[in-house]
Amino acid sequence: MSHLDHLRTFIEAYRLQSFSRAAESLGMTQPAASLHIQALESFVGKPLFVRRARGVTATEAADELARAVGPMLDGLEMKMASYRTGGESGGTVHIAGPSDFIYSKIAAGLAPLLGQGFRIRVHTGNRDRIYALLDDATADLAITASMPDEHAHGFARLLTERFLLVLAPKMARQLGPHPTAEQLASLPLIAFDEDLPLLRPVWTALFQFAPTLQAALTIPDLRIIQDLVVKGQGWSVLPDYQCAAALASGKLVSLTAAEDAPTNNLYLVWRKASMRHPRIVHVRDFILGQFGRGGDS
Repeated sequence: MSHLDHLRTFIEAYRLQSFSRAAESLGMTQPAASLHIQALESFVGKPLFVRRARGVTATEAADELARAVGPMLDGLEMKMASYRTGGESGGTVHIAGPSDFIYSKIAAGLAPLLGQGFRIRVHTGNRDRIYALLDDATADLAITASMPDEHAHGFARLLTERFLLVLAPKMARQLGPHPTAEQLASLPLIAFDEDLPLLRPVWTALFQFAPTLQAALTIPDLRIIQDLVVKGQGWSVLPDYQCAAALASGKLVSLTAAEDAPTNNLYLVWRKASMRHPRIVHVRDFILGQFGRGGDS
């Protein structure tokens, strides 16, 4: 058995932090994967993993080895895969992400891929579901608003969203140009959830203290929230990409200056091991191209 096979098993176990998951990903048995790791540990003369009740933890030697060989092994497998598939295009690719962002920024742009013979399967959910789909290889690519773990994932920033406090023009006139926290709290807040993740940084920036108010209505769909705010049923905080058209048309007014708005990054994320499949690389690069990006990590 060549050291190349051992290294491939090592990289998969390192990224997945599990011998059993690495074995499943590579289509081999767990004992065989363990033997590969043991052989590599004998060769380098150092332990690469600390075995735990659930999974494994990489040692410093493993970190060093993964940094040295991981990118080269990924590149070699991508090149071999491109020879194997030749000029073929198309195939099925699964994408996971927040439904609001996929609706606003992704879905319409996928049409050229469909014309190239790709079949796109979209999965939506919250952060935990998105990462679960990615980690169990149900999703090939994922979109997330949290910084990915570069230990297991490759990623690139898609865009930086700005959070804006928005309301209908009639409600804005009722409040005046510089409403106080008390005035704003007296009106119905429509929020994504009880924790107010979008509101907190905006409120704190405006009033220099954390919000203590509760939402009058919570609904985990930014599109519905925007519709309700446009109709004057309350106020909310939305990402700029979600409400740009409503602001431009005058259906919404923002109390947050764009230059002062709190920001957050959105990322396209992939399992590094999946980059051996040209169809996933193609779709990844296509999506990044839609945002003027390249693969950063």
